[in-house]
Amino acid sequence: MQEWLIHVSSNHEFTIYFLIIILASIEGPILAMLFGVLIKLGYFSFLPIYVALMLGDLFGDTAWYLVGRRFGYGFVGKFGKYINVDKYKIEKLDKVFHKYKHYILFISKISNGFGLSLVTLITAGMVRIPFWKYLSVNLVGQFIWSGLLISIGYFFSNLYIQVDTWMSRVGVIILFLFVIYLFLQYGKYIKKRIV
Repeated sequence: MQEWLIHVSSNHEFTIYFLIIILASIEGPILAMLFGVLIKLGYFSFLPIYVALMLGDLFGDTAWYLVGRRFGYGFVGKFGKYINVDKYKIEKLDKVFHKYKHYILFISKISNGFGLSLVTLITAGMVRIPFWKYLSVNLVGQFIWSGLLISIGYFFSNLYIQVDTWMSRVGVIILFLFVIYLFLQYGKYIKKRIV
């Protein structure tokens, strides 16, 4: 496994970074923590991974913004139930969005939206926040958020590196997955409290 990772990371760099951008546009936070571990283990360099993860997350966020801008309530009415977005959530967020748009976008980005990130991104498009303002606030938040998640993976990997036995490593991996699970559940809990 280690030889394969070294081979892939050194001989197929552009393919790897392209795949990271694509995957980060779908699920960036978990990917960022995973690559933090791989950076610590020496398989990848920090800066290219950091840039690829940021670009991927920004592409994904921009796609949701454009969905909101172009399709708006029609999209939410048809497909919102599949992505946990409904008209009620959009209307609730819309009331405060214009007044606090920069704060809402920034906090949503660095907190993964407390589970409301899709609602925030789609609403930003629906209420016609100017794209360059949207992108600049999102970029600043992404800079912090990606760095934080990579750091979590990087520093958490110290536990993995320091453990000697195979069973202990499995326990560390299970603990890491459990922490990710708790993080996702906390987002769902906060979302229910807000809505």
